[in-house]
Amino acid sequence: MTFDYDLFVIGGGSGGVRAARVAAQGGARVALAEEDRYGGTCVIRGCVPKKLMVFASEYPTAMAEAQAYGWAVQTGAFDWDRFRKKLHMELDRLEGVYRGVLQTNGVETFDARARLVDPHTVELPDGTRKCAKHILIATGGRPEKPGLPGAEHGITSNDIFHLDSLPKSILIIGGGYIACEFACILNGLGVQVTQYYRGAQILRGFDDEARGLVSDEMIQSGVTLHLGTNILSIEPAPGGYRVKATNGREAVFEKVMFATGRAPNTEDLGLQAAGVAVGRKGEIVVDRYSQTGVPSIYAIGDVTDRVNLTPVAIRDGMAFVETVFKGNPTPVDHVLIPTAIFTQPEMGTVGLSEEEARDREPIEVYATSFRPMKSAFAGCPDRVLMKLIVSQTTRKVLGCHIVAPGAGELIQLAGIAIKMGADKEDFDRTVAVHPTMSEELVTMKTPVRAG
Repeated sequence: MTFDYDLFVIGGGSGGVRAARVAAQGGARVALAEEDRYGGTCVIRGCVPKKLMVFASEYPTAMAEAQAYGWAVQTGAFDWDRFRKKLHMELDRLEGVYRGVLQTNGVETFDARARLVDPHTVELPDGTRKCAKHILIATGGRPEKPGLPGAEHGITSNDIFHLDSLPKSILIIGGGYIACEFACILNGLGVQVTQYYRGAQILRGFDDEARGLVSDEMIQSGVTLHLGTNILSIEPAPGGYRVKATNGREAVFEKVMFATGRAPNTEDLGLQAAGVAVGRKGEIVVDRYSQTGVPSIYAIGDVTDRVNLTPVAIRDGMAFVETVFKGNPTPVDHVLIPTAIFTQPEMGTVGLSEEEARDREPIEVYATSFRPMKSAFAGCPDRVLMKLIVSQTTRKVLGCHIVAPGAGELIQLAGIAIKMGADKEDFDRTVAVHPTMSEELVTMKTPVRAG
């Protein structure tokens, strides 16, 4: 069989673009089809615009601290329209960078939706068919709305960046990192934020002590958080939407945002026709090399619903290229992935939570929570947390959890040590950088508890 390409990639997000570029740099004939905007969720409607909104939302606190430090500054009104225009200019620039990278490396691109016809063939909307030796699916995921009366009136994280104006009030439904991040962002921008979560505590799956502190700090900063609460219905009302909650409360909010989960983008891709299996949530089933049950078809990133993070999709793409085009079988590495949650304060985490570790083996917990110097001087009640989970048997550091300003930056560096297999004594032998918050990670000598 004669192939038009060595590789055809469906999806122009971070993972798909990386795999296409690196394969092409190695001499492969590569094509990529993207039906929407290049850069995918992360660049266009996720990590990048969200982080820019985080920066914007932190200025009121920064200016209040500046006053405490003697600066004669005053917070003015936030100009959403001005910020939004600049935000979209930046996203346009980044999309251009992604397109340019593909063009520079000789990847042929199609601004269209591609569907599988068979294990080696894709079809474009105009009926054109292209054959490839290998096909890589990197179509990502999308936010979902729950099936309840009036759900169509709610928005999702995709819509936040396109609002004509900031609402005066918003209800955010959900307790995961997306819900909590946007609760903090909008609260910082002056929106009256209420958050409902059906569980007993936000950020399920993360370390209990760390997520408890994030919850406390969010409430202290002005977010109205209702735990053990879900909604029954939404209906239009004067001033916005009337929401009925399971706790008997009824209230009107100008906007309602769902952050209740994401689903893999696998609809109408021709997977069944090509023989590609999907799981219960619609995710593409792959092995440790990202290969589906059809030998010529692979899938990476959120569409596989393994670890749904942009850097993981990129690493999946690199492992795919090593395996298929460089003759170096490379399984994906989803172990000890550092993660940041951009709440206020941030949470950084790598490895096992205290609860997970305790269920596996005997452990020691080293932890301290305190008011950092900067906040204490400004008279702010903010607290931070530094925490290490240590194996009693091997002395290896099994997990590190930080709740503090800049926790994302800190956990990246801690993640290197833990990935290398550092033990508690390696931390102890490291000289502290003083005065810093993070010095506590190397000065905690006595465990606060064992388990």
